[in-house]
Amino acid sequence: MADQGSTRVGVIGLGDIGRGVADSCVGAGIALTVCDIRPEALEAFADRASTTTSPAVLAEESDVIVVAVVNDAQVLSVTSGDDGVLGSAAPGTVLVVVSTISPGALASVAEAAASAGVRVVDCGVSGGPAAAAAGELICMVGGSEEDIAAASPALEAMGSLVVRMGELGTGLLAKLARNVVQYGGWLAAYEGQRIAEAGGIELAKLAQVIRASDAKIGGAATLMFRPTVAPFGPDDHEGLVASMAAGAALAAKDLAAALEAATELGLTLPGVEVTATHIDDVFGVGGGAS
Repeated sequence: MADQGSTRVGVIGLGDIGRGVADSCVGAGIALTVCDIRPEALEAFADRASTTTSPAVLAEESDVIVVAVVNDAQVLSVTSGDDGVLGSAAPGTVLVVVSTISPGALASVAEAAASAGVRVVDCGVSGGPAAAAAGELICMVGGSEEDIAAASPALEAMGSLVVRMGELGTGLLAKLARNVVQYGGWLAAYEGQRIAEAGGIELAKLAQVIRASDAKIGGAATLMFRPTVAPFGPDDHEGLVASMAAGAALAAKDLAAALEAATELGLTLPGVEVTATHIDDVFGVGGGAS
């Protein structure tokens, strides 16, 4: 594990996440350089860190570089562009990409970094600006154990939970999977609200009971206790399979009733329709999703 006191960290991008990462590094006593194109963003760190508008200059001053910009184009620009970090980073420097980008963009960064002798760790983060500001991000990390250990001063400063998901690329995939759960849940919440609103129910009351209910029975991760999403097989515990089959049947009944109510209210709810179609797969008692 790298020595937190001697490791120099650079943070590129001082938006909601990057600003919190930088604050957390300062709080941990890490020597810090920050980079942003906005003078007002840099001004907030003028008395606490070295500041620059140049990714290349930041790279010269950093052992670990955290990239927290918005999209593929920005990541590629600050890493491989004319003023990118890879042109001046010393061999052995660790590049930690926390931006949620495409797998193709990450592969391009990794390829260019390898040519420069720079190591890459992909780190999907969850928790939002509040968690970033408190140093409590959930970090889903991909890369070699050695590279992750080298980046650990930054990771430990910014995160309350740091989980190595696997080799390079798995941190990003874990974040994308987490986002699918998040946004899919929001679609379900939207469609549930449509039913309630069409039936004259105050949405604040619906939200109140859902929050209270989730506190008792859990949310979207309730069924995420198995090592696989494949259907149960003959070697699985008979009682568990029977319980999950009963749960699937109950869910199918409830979803059918919801769709009937939606039809009566003049609503089309495609998310509910898809869920009803695949509910046996969700519970592990179907034929398996294609």
